[in-house]
Amino acid sequence: MSTDFQSIPIIDISALVAKCDDPDVNEDKDVAHVVKQLDQACREAGFFYVKGHGIPDSLIKEVRDITHKFFDLPYEEKIKIKLSDATGYRGYQRVGENITKGIPDRHEAIDCYRELKKGEYEDMADPLVGSNMWPTEPSNFKKLMEEYLALCTDLSRKIMRGIVLALGGSVDEFEGKIAGDPFWVLRIIGYPGALSVDEKLLKNDIGCGAHTDYGLLTLVNQDDDKTALQVRNLSGEWISAAPIPGTFVCNIGDMLKILTNGLYESTLHRVINNSPRYRVCVAYFYETNFNAAISPLDMCVKKSGGNKKFETAVYGEHLVGKVLTNFTY
Repeated sequence: MSTDFQSIPIIDISALVAKCDDPDVNEDKDVAHVVKQLDQACREAGFFYVKGHGIPDSLIKEVRDITHKFFDLPYEEKIKIKLSDATGYRGYQRVGENITKGIPDRHEAIDCYRELKKGEYEDMADPLVGSNMWPTEPSNFKKLMEEYLALCTDLSRKIMRGIVLALGGSVDEFEGKIAGDPFWVLRIIGYPGALSVDEKLLKNDIGCGAHTDYGLLTLVNQDDDKTALQVRNLSGEWISAAPIPGTFVCNIGDMLKILTNGLYESTLHRVINNSPRYRVCVAYFYETNFNAAISPLDMCVKKSGGNKKFETAVYGEHLVGKVLTNFTY
């Protein structure tokens, strides 16, 4: 469960990234130090920064730059890849079309999912069946994002290996039963600059309302020069996750909270862009297998008092249930 944290820890994960696939990783002192820090961060805040992650800073910046270029396009160009139920809820939504707890969010976005075929998971995944809606302008958008997706997937797998080690579990068993064929979600998000004082009286200025994430782990790539992401501690204070160049902000999601029987917290967070300038954020969500049945791990039940605090949840059903109430268009 989260605490009254006042700051979000920064973890150098370079040793874990380099050695997490080694057969004797459990005996490595440098990895053990990273694992200990991950465990503490997941217990106390549910949020942490990672540096030493191995993804080039130049690529991280290029992803943000091309995102700015897309959102700078005329609305008539962006709407060519409009999100709808017919596109498997993939594609572009304009400001106000994304909903959090019934309230329109002040952001625009492109939503992408690991591509699904009809019948792949019987009928459970049918609402999300389809191909991603990549814009044709900027011309290298699809290629760059797919390169970035592959690196984020691999990095997330490595961080999750560290978290499994922190829990005292078997990496092979975890990756086999729970995340051997991980689903992923990518949200490419743009937040308009702050409203004037008069406008705030009439309009919602929340870029994204308070929420938790659905899956295992999120990697947030945010503009370096605008502070907007806020994380709520146990006392209800909103703690800023200010940008730190060269890092990702990471947070854990609902599925990991269930797996750990609440030892790790999927912490509420929100976005308010108080800068007068436009802000972008590219959020990558690393999930379980789409059809994984998620329930508290026995070892975590024992560590948390012996009683299961959560019912079993099927990730794909959880995701689809959320997606179907997330949009108005």
